[in-house]
Amino acid sequence: MGVMPIVETKSFLFGHALISNGYSVAGGPIADDEAARQALTDEALRILESSGAFYLEVRCPVRPIQGWLTRDNLYAGFSRGLPEDEAENLKQIPRKQRAVVRKAIDSALTYTIDTNVDDLWDLYAVSVRNLGTPVFGKKYFANLLKVFGPACDVLTIRSDGKPVASVLNFYFKNSVMPFYTGSMPRARRLGANDLMYWKLMRHAVAKGLNTFDFGRSKVGTGPYDFKKNWGFSPVPLIHQFMTKPGTGMPDINPTNPKYRLFIKIWRKLPLPIANRLGPLIVRNIA
Repeated sequence: MGVMPIVETKSFLFGHALISNGYSVAGGPIADDEAARQALTDEALRILESSGAFYLEVRCPVRPIQGWLTRDNLYAGFSRGLPEDEAENLKQIPRKQRAVVRKAIDSALTYTIDTNVDDLWDLYAVSVRNLGTPVFGKKYFANLLKVFGPACDVLTIRSDGKPVASVLNFYFKNSVMPFYTGSMPRARRLGANDLMYWKLMRHAVAKGLNTFDFGRSKVGTGPYDFKKNWGFSPVPLIHQFMTKPGTGMPDINPTNPKYRLFIKIWRKLPLPIANRLGPLIVRNIA
């Protein structure tokens, strides 16, 4: 018995690909035994051949697949335990960052656990436009909240009652994973992002969880450094590829100079235009 999720994407800008698993951090075959694992891999390669896709990408496989192209220097994962004791939790945070968190805790900022994605999506749309990245549609966020039910929620930080930072989170077994986040430009000055993750940690502990999975970040980026500043140790994540003959290893990520002009133009788009065009483009970026 086994399973291997595969998402097919087709885009004029980004090409034709199969990804296990699209829109997420990890994938690849999961099986009861090696025979089932090999059968899944063989079938995935057959689908690659018949689909016309340029490559098949496997993200963070449980077991690396022998003979496939491998890249482990693009992303890193961040995860660690969550102490039940609040003081111990604070001690996990390095001194300089801990002072920032304490200041945010003592500020007038407030937080809520939201029952809809309205504020989250508005903040997310601003953030990704400013990064030069197309936005997911609001309906997608609403569907995540609906389908995952109690395994998904939204935590929002407010200043004078107005949302300034928000994050959509997933809960699985003993872990919480903040997945989609957005904030106003002034959130950093207010310490809103710092308070957001601190409140999420304590919210997760209150739910009986003991692991904070900070997700993946691209090496050398601001989010990568932010997580290190919180005392999380980066662990390289493996991405493996099987490409068609004559096709090199793909490099579909914002740090690729090929997309520099696109990102520069997108950052200058009026927000209503970016929000209208974004969902049409981002569905093909997995």
